[in-house]
Amino acid sequence: MIRSDFPILKREFRNQPLIYLDSAATTQKPQQVIDAISHYYAYYNANVHRAAHVLAAEATQGLEDARSRVQSWLKAAHTSEIVFTRGTTESINLVAQTLANTDWLSPGDDIVLTELEHHSNIVPWQMLAQRTGATLKAIKVRPDGDLDLDDLEDIIGPKTKVLSCIHVSNALGTVNPIEKLIARAKEVGALTMIDGAQAALHQDLNVQLLDCDFYCFSGHKLFGPTGIGVLYGKQAWLEKLPPWQGGGEMIEHVSLTQSTYQQPPYKFEAGTPNIAGAVGLGAALDYLQAQDRCKLNAHEDQLVQTAANRLAQMPGVKLIGEPAVRSSVISFAIQGAHPHDVGTLLDQQGVAVRTGHHCAMPLMEALGIPGTIRASFSYYSNEEDVERLLQAVDKAMTFL
Repeated sequence: MIRSDFPILKREFRNQPLIYLDSAATTQKPQQVIDAISHYYAYYNANVHRAAHVLAAEATQGLEDARSRVQSWLKAAHTSEIVFTRGTTESINLVAQTLANTDWLSPGDDIVLTELEHHSNIVPWQMLAQRTGATLKAIKVRPDGDLDLDDLEDIIGPKTKVLSCIHVSNALGTVNPIEKLIARAKEVGALTMIDGAQAALHQDLNVQLLDCDFYCFSGHKLFGPTGIGVLYGKQAWLEKLPPWQGGGEMIEHVSLTQSTYQQPPYKFEAGTPNIAGAVGLGAALDYLQAQDRCKLNAHEDQLVQTAANRLAQMPGVKLIGEPAVRSSVISFAIQGAHPHDVGTLLDQQGVAVRTGHHCAMPLMEALGIPGTIRASFSYYSNEEDVERLLQAVDKAMTFL
């Protein structure tokens, strides 16, 4: 469908086309994004917001145009609610670390996560709990990969001050019912943070309807470059939180004894931003806006379902997690084989997958496994990817 737009997918390995099934780790980039980044460096590279010359004005325009595109993508109310970061991890750390400098959390309060979380949505909250005396709690995962919500009202209760959860699991592809989780958190007055790293490409997002306080994602997960990410925050929260880094850009006035800070989003963007990254992210969103995403999502879902069904029928192969609603990811194991060994054998056949715990060790512990083999799809995936994956798995099992 759109595969020809991605130059890296023309590469061959051992005289075979590359089969790239690691899009949950990072997506490949269309030529339009590559060209936009190159054009920035070639024709209007300058620092932003400071100088009076034309290059600076053009660079500033490029950065702020990208911010507007993100606002549109998330359907946020204001561009001032869009903070540029290095990625999802930095976005979560920004909120967790700034909360530590407020009176929002006290000893005995609860921070609620889920067992599906990526480490980047666990460790910052562990650090915050250690600093504030709060307690970490987690919603458990069922063997099928869905959250166990039977005791949701007990887990998210009067002591809950923060709910931070993943929208789509990077390890299992589970699409969480975040509307229900956010609604419950709001009933008890908790702050809500949604990790949208795996969802921003595949879901039709509207943060105003979700009514979450924060939502974050990484540009490289939706055809943009690495090193650029987004933190959406409700205006009231961004005004309430203190800056988390000091330096240039984020200040209004500085003396040797005190400083005053800019309004959001700039008070959270100390130093020179990743201008080229923002330009590339803007180009990626332009590219996606020009596509029939409903058709692309249906195409991808069909590929994932076909691959999952056929893997499940192969003797010795076990799907890990069969959630009610799955997005883009299949995790599986081969009886008696270590995931890393399988991944190596697939790589030798030109099939790129990811193996291990997928930065979700608590999830693997909850499921009682050391790790999985993960095949993750995107809009550029096709039927040949599915066939080659199945052939490679079948051949790998003859060696194991």
